[in-house]
Amino acid sequence: MTKHPGHAAGRILVVEDDDAIGRHLQSGLTTNGYAVSWKRGGRAAIAAADAVPPDIVLLDLGLPDIDGIEVARKLRSDHPDVLIVILTARSDDIDVVVGLDAGADDYLVKPFTMAVLLARLRAHRRRPAGSGADVRTLTVAGLEIDIAARECRLAGAPVALRLKEFELIVALARKAGEVISREDLMRQVWDENWFGSTKVLDVTIAALRRQLANAAARQHTPHPPTITTFRGAGYRLDRPNCVTSTTP
Repeated sequence: MTKHPGHAAGRILVVEDDDAIGRHLQSGLTTNGYAVSWKRGGRAAIAAADAVPPDIVLLDLGLPDIDGIEVARKLRSDHPDVLIVILTARSDDIDVVVGLDAGADDYLVKPFTMAVLLARLRAHRRRPAGSGADVRTLTVAGLEIDIAARECRLAGAPVALRLKEFELIVALARKAGEVISREDLMRQVWDENWFGSTKVLDVTIAALRRQLANAAARQHTPHPPTITTFRGAGYRLDRPNCVTSTTP
């Protein structure tokens, strides 16, 4: 997340039509060093993001003018690097999946405390998962990951990944050929104190697989790295015989 001068924690766009919740978020986040812009509707939020791009968007799904899912899609398309956290009273898995597929990076189910929200934002602000100072790049088969530059390439061509997709491929690539448990991936990529559904991991894995498959098709790469699911255990990035690492 980019930090702006005078705003130690960065800019947050709150999109929430409930006055009580909106005021609470604005007050609490401002007190904790964030520059907060609060909009009650989807159209106003999109215009605000275009005028002053935020670092983070806290997005309610139930908006009065545009469904929050459509707002998420528009913000993701126009601002690829913004962190989008959905705030929702819809706790069903299908709603979470739709929101994440629309471009959100994370979600919180209402009601939640300010302490929980701040902890989640701190987790998102840390360095990418597994980015130890001893390793700058990881290579698995034709996939090259530059951790410091936050860049991913397959057969020399860039692979556009959202923040959590990138952190997830880093975590998997550092232990390519090994099964990493769901719990370890959640701790590394999201939050060591994560609670509730881990559906966010499944959806992000699916999105990452699509990105790698699409990149492989564009580059005509016959044997790209693949992510294998081990039910009840976790996930593994395959082609471990091709793993190398480079120190600065």
